[in-house]
Amino acid sequence: MHIMNNPLLVFILSFVVMMVAALFGRARARVNPLTGEERGDFDVVLGATLTLLALLIGFSFSMAVSRYDERKKLEEEEANAIGTEYVRVDLLPATDAATLHPLLKKYLDQRIVFYSNRSPDQIRKIKSDTSQLQNELWSDLHGVAAQPTPVIALALSGMNDVLNSQGYTKAAWLNRIPIAAWALMLVIAICCNLLIGCGSRRTDRRLFVIVPLVVSISFFLIADIDSPRGGTIRVVPENLLSLAESLDTR
Repeated sequence: MHIMNNPLLVFILSFVVMMVAALFGRARARVNPLTGEERGDFDVVLGATLTLLALLIGFSFSMAVSRYDERKKLEEEEANAIGTEYVRVDLLPATDAATLHPLLKKYLDQRIVFYSNRSPDQIRKIKSDTSQLQNELWSDLHGVAAQPTPVIALALSGMNDVLNSQGYTKAAWLNRIPIAAWALMLVIAICCNLLIGCGSRRTDRRLFVIVPLVVSISFFLIADIDSPRGGTIRVVPENLLSLAESLDTR
């Protein structure tokens, strides 16, 4: 499993690595403490490094939130596309509508399960079943299109929106914060904690926990929002569930 799909693991690993860096720097400060002349330059470097880390965390958080918002928006668009096509199918001949309506309901159920399932094996099965249903939906509607009319063209356009919306959702779920960005943040964070340790005086060791803890919590939150399935902050298919309830009453 991709490590970024496990926010808790991101928190633990980042905290341990940064804590080790801080303690290593503190050990170095005991052996070779900074002199008065060196400390002025050191404070400038430490301040610049901490500022850079804060900027990187802020940008990464913004990237994660924007991707989360996009996934929520596409879930709404999927529900709208399926609901619209279900209504348009009513305009087709009764026999064709009787075939397509159950398929659209099954497809809707598959999309709901896709959003709420975490098991990799189940996800692969859902993707396979979804692809099969898409082929059946298009094949059945394509047969109706042998005698094109404005109504059939409208139904074809709606089905195209249904299939496209699933593709857009898939692309959005694969659009994650780049590994290079994570690596850069971690390297800068390690450097910050190393510098903090190197610049330490005779202070309480518990103070060195603060920066690693705060930064690790930030990493945890970013990874949680950025992960579509691994985190606690996930897109709930509220619109798809609402659509399923309304279709059950028809």
